[in-house]
Amino acid sequence: MKTVMEMNNITSIYPTDASGNNVSFYVDEYAGLRQSLNIMSLIVYCLDFVLGVLGNGVVIWVTGFKMKKTVNTIWFLNLAVADFLFTAFLPLSVTYTALDFHWPFGKFMCKLTGTLSSLNIFASVYILVVISVDRCVSVVWPIWTQNHRSVRTASCVSLGVWVLALIFSTPAFVFRTTGSSYHHEDVINCFNNFAFSEDYKTPAVQQLRQFRHQAMTITRFLLGFVVPFTVIVSCYAVIIHRIRRNRTLASHSSRPFKIIAAIITTFFLCWAPYQILTILALVNYQIYHSETLDHVITIGIPIATSLAFLNSCLNPLLYVFMGQDFKDKVRKSILNVLETAFQEEVSSSPTGTQSMDTSQGKEMTNLNTEA
Repeated sequence: MKTVMEMNNITSIYPTDASGNNVSFYVDEYAGLRQSLNIMSLIVYCLDFVLGVLGNGVVIWVTGFKMKKTVNTIWFLNLAVADFLFTAFLPLSVTYTALDFHWPFGKFMCKLTGTLSSLNIFASVYILVVISVDRCVSVVWPIWTQNHRSVRTASCVSLGVWVLALIFSTPAFVFRTTGSSYHHEDVINCFNNFAFSEDYKTPAVQQLRQFRHQAMTITRFLLGFVVPFTVIVSCYAVIIHRIRRNRTLASHSSRPFKIIAAIITTFFLCWAPYQILTILALVNYQIYHSETLDHVITIGIPIATSLAFLNSCLNPLLYVFMGQDFKDKVRKSILNVLETAFQEEVSSSPTGTQSMDTSQGKEMTNLNTEA
């Protein structure tokens, strides 16, 4: 079995193999392919950095300083902050990749960037879950929502999401470290050392390393993808069912099904390939080794990771272009566009006796903007 390790990229989301050896993921036979994939990664990271920092920066500016605080602006402000923190540190990933996975920034920055990557994954996903649940509750129980949905509650929920995401990201800070490359002592890699040891021969140490690696990978897969994605799909299944049964709700929205489908599809397409490949990598390196899977993982993980990273810069585009017709947006300033996307309106209920914010009406017509 080949001696391989994690893709020594900056983020903590790359898998490690059973040995955990401090060497490059790509062995010599993949040198040409590695170069091509590195160039692709550099291009995507740079694009993600520019669009992510600018796009999320504008969203933070609008929702945090230019608009009245509402439940919607609280959700999108926190989502933008999570994406902004991640994309702001992408130049370190660019440098690391450009230097052929040599890490010149020290151990603390290795731990910090790995933690921020994990924090972005969990914070973003669970904020999306919160937004989905909020949408669902607003549609199913509009009167209760009107009486209990508040900025203070949204702020407390957002704080809880960040605390939860930080707890889930703690292993990334604990296990992330730096060390000399297996083949080149002058090259410093940033990687996960699950055993806190350079001993790769003692069976007990190897078993501990493998167990922690398995636990971390499976936990991230379940808590960072399967559970939140299941909740999101369930929420929008309920919303779709409710809209189909209630003609009044349906009349308030021009294209809710397209918006919902786009949100779910974007989330799934960005994260599913990466999450599936990390599980395949774990199986391949610790349970059943396959030459075919070697090739699939070697090619697939850099592509899947780049796709996952793009999610951080796609969110602002979704906010802008899914609220109303593109032509209308072109005629407006960025500020007005985002204000339109995030605002909450008050509309009359069908009976005229109750009013409710547009988490029922505007949410379905203007955006379901969450993904």
